Parts: sequence; structure tokens; C-alpha cells
Amino acid sequence: MDVHLTPDQEAFIRHGIQAGRFQSPEDAVQEALSFLEELERTRAEILASVDRAEASLARGEGRVITPDSMRELAEEIKQRGRARLASKQSPVRS
Repeated sequence: MDVHLTPDQEAFIRHGIQAGRFQSPEDAVQEALSFLEELERTRAEILASVDRAEASLARGEGRVITPDSMRELAEEIKQRGRARLASKQSPVRS
């Protein structure tokens, strides 16, 4: 397989080899492809999450977000957190 790089890409790889980051141009390309594969996996996961969220909204499972509903949600979270902390604290003995 022939791969054609831009002059900037070639300079980037040369600099990486000189700095000891890569052993060869092939190493640089393999690492770049590994990053691209990970990026594509993450992208697919995000798109799947969006699809699940849209399906959930279509089923009417969503929550309307308004300034008031956000304040209510924040208060609910604070109350749950305080209750959890209180349940974990043991009584202080004198």
C-alpha cells in the first residue's frame, strides 16, 4: 500500500523520529491509525447513545428542561447526597 503524506506530515514524522517518539515512519503511521480507530469507536458509541436517547424521548421518557426544573433537579440531588452522607456517618461517642 502506498501512502502519500503532505510535506507537513512528513516533517512531523521526522521530528517524532528525531525526538525518539517513533522508531520509523511505519511506527508513526501505525500509531496514528490506532488513534483513528479509537476515535471511530468513540464516535460510534456517542452516536449509539444519541440513538438511545432519541428513542427514549420518542417513548415519552424524557424530562423537560427549564430553569425551574434544573433547580428542582439540583435540589433533589443535594437531598439524596445529604441523606447518603447522613446514613454513612456513625454516631459520635463521648
